Amino acid sequence: MAHKKPEGSFVALVTPMNGDGSIDFEGFRTLLDWHQSHGTSAVLIMGSTGEVSMLSPQERREIVEKTVAMKPGDMQMYYGCTGNNTETTIDYVRHARAAGADGAIVAAPAYIGADNDAITDFMFEVLDSTDLAMGFYNNPPRVKTDLHWSDLLKLARHDNMVVLKESTTRVGQVAQVCAAKPDMSIMCCCSPNLGLVVPTMSLGGHGTANMTGNIIPAEMVTISTPWRAEGDAAAFREAYLRNLPILHFVYSAINPVATKTIMRALGLPSGPLRKPLQPLAPAALQAGLDAYRALGLDKKYGLSISPAAIAAE
Repeated sequence: MAHKKPEGSFVALVTPMNGDGSIDFEGFRTLLDWHQSHGTSAVLIMGSTGEVSMLSPQERREIVEKTVAMKPGDMQMYYGCTGNNTETTIDYVRHARAAGADGAIVAAPAYIGADNDAITDFMFEVLDSTDLAMGFYNNPPRVKTDLHWSDLLKLARHDNMVVLKESTTRVGQVAQVCAAKPDMSIMCCCSPNLGLVVPTMSLGGHGTANMTGNIIPAEMVTISTPWRAEGDAAAFREAYLRNLPILHFVYSAINPVATKTIMRALGLPSGPLRKPLQPLAPAALQAGLDAYRALGLDKKYGLSISPAAIAAE
């Protein structure tokens, strides 16, 4: 069947946790409603930003089952379904479909360093496994494997392949994919260090699969709007350059360290990081909060910076 393709701001959500480290499901509800109210078009739950590699299989299934029921409006709900091998990945994808997910995002299994042919075959097996919208996250900084644009275009021919999230540093790769005009959404990571956001959007990209939307959702909607109408490019430029300090802050530490640390200080549901991750150092957090305040974002979103939360970090 034909699947709806995500466009615009596709936010990789943090996994909110209680003080004892358990999953904060009411925190999930609050975040989902907050994103829907600020125009986020889709969320990815349990991506790398969601600390998925440190969740138990039972927690992963429970998160899918409980958050699917919290879906606000027409915001699409995608889930990170990468397992440590093909079989477990297919199990996670099938479970997500059975629970009512809108889609799944899959990356190369971590640590094994498989070659491109192996990961292309892996992804085809996953795409064939069930009728669900899926996307591939090409993320060599995390998993080493780096699919070539020709591999990605092969995957794009599959009816279940609806979105690519690209996290290389190769603008040429993005250009080749955009030039082929595949029947899928083309998105990039919002990291300013990778430098893909401007070229991806200017070449016809459909949005960003981003982490920064956790703290500036409305701004990421503007940055992630495809350039179709008059003024889209100008609005992008203004929002991107204005919020560049926040983008750099979010990527100043391995995700989601900076994001969850500042969310906690701003009073947004986040909670502690799973060890061995540790919160951002107080001075680094303060620099991020200063940038947030300087842009008036705390007032815009009605958030109060908590000295107690800063001290707790």
